[in-house]
Amino acid sequence: MAKPEEGMTMREVDRLEVIREVVGKRLVQREAGERLRLSVRQVKRLVRRYRELGAKGLISGHRGRKASNAIAPEVRAEILAVVRERYEDFSPTLAWEKLWEVHGYRVSVETLRKWMAAAGLWRSKKRRGMRVHHSRPRRQAVGELVQIDGSPHRWFEERGPSCTLIVFINDATSRLMALRFVEAETTEAYMRTLRGYLDQYGRPVAIYSDKHSIFRVTQQDREGERTQFTRALQTLDIQPIHANTPQAKGRVERANETLQDRLVKELRLCGIHSINEANAFVPKYMADHNRRFARPPHNPHDAHRPVLHDPDSLDLIVSCHSTRKLSRNLTLRYRNREYQVLNQGRGYRLRSSPVTVCEDFDGRVTLLCQGQTLDYRILAQGPTPIPVDDEKSLHRTVDTARGLQRKRPKYKPSPDHPWNRWRHPPSSPVSHPPR
Repeated sequence: MAKPEEGMTMREVDRLEVIREVVGKRLVQREAGERLRLSVRQVKRLVRRYRELGAKGLISGHRGRKASNAIAPEVRAEILAVVRERYEDFSPTLAWEKLWEVHGYRVSVETLRKWMAAAGLWRSKKRRGMRVHHSRPRRQAVGELVQIDGSPHRWFEERGPSCTLIVFINDATSRLMALRFVEAETTEAYMRTLRGYLDQYGRPVAIYSDKHSIFRVTQQDREGERTQFTRALQTLDIQPIHANTPQAKGRVERANETLQDRLVKELRLCGIHSINEANAFVPKYMADHNRRFARPPHNPHDAHRPVLHDPDSLDLIVSCHSTRKLSRNLTLRYRNREYQVLNQGRGYRLRSSPVTVCEDFDGRVTLLCQGQTLDYRILAQGPTPIPVDDEKSLHRTVDTARGLQRKRPKYKPSPDHPWNRWRHPPSSPVSHPPR
């Protein structure tokens, strides 16, 4: 009885044993086909080849031959040259997309991955042991839950300053709903992004954020107070939800990782180096990103609700609100300014009335009392208060101050110059003993 040929695979050795039983009349061809998961017709071919050539007849005839669809070495060298020149720090998947769309090279992702690894252009990441977080099921419909976050990063690499990308992503589909480049992660940045979201989609059911001071008052002595952003959400009947850990809002966190890889390289290929240019490019990128990564919702119903306020009222909602009480002379103070409400009707019916001061992010102030706008005039104006910053907006304030200081006249002001009076109030006179 013939022995297995040298170089046979384990699968071919198993086939050999079954075909021997068929030839020896110990097994019928139908049972052999069931065991080998082959058709009876294919079993007959194998039996015929075994009888003609022995065990050698069961070895694949393609072994050792060059594949008919093999890529020529010249084409491989061209592809690697393009990758080395333009996409050296790209991942194999992203480089493959660019080779396909821009240069017309049609190779598989795994083939490109092996080539880049062999050429030293790609090194696979080692999997680190990490804590396992149980995944939360997605929401069923679009507009039920929107996850938001800010991603500070060197988006323009060395071509421009560091900035922050505000990201709104839908929980049901992982679809990017809004992207906005800003100088720093501030209340203004989220308010402006929210306003654009409302204009485009309407009101979602809930918004999921972290526990940053923009979304939640963290001081224990102020527990129960609302931030400006939370107040705007509740006015619009949008439920604010705060995540306890970054992993709890993992969809937007993973989206940030993808954006810090793909979007950075897209901005580089387009030569974009400023926030305005990047914001103009964002809609095009979002369409391509969502085409690749978004998934259909389980429920086709759109849970967004229409916005009930007119544009002017919506502008007031997404501004900063403060509460003041009118004096007997119908005046109030806000940010070192004294405002006087112009008398409306007979008498001073507005004395001691609470007034909501609405300041938009362009500096315009609107006074509201019981939902009505009040006319006013400014009686006195002092210096602008020093802003309160945290670790996310500190660098922007320093850069702004540096730019203003460069524009100021280069001379030394006197100690009692108006610029310095409010910083250094005059000290009380000191009496000196007689000599």
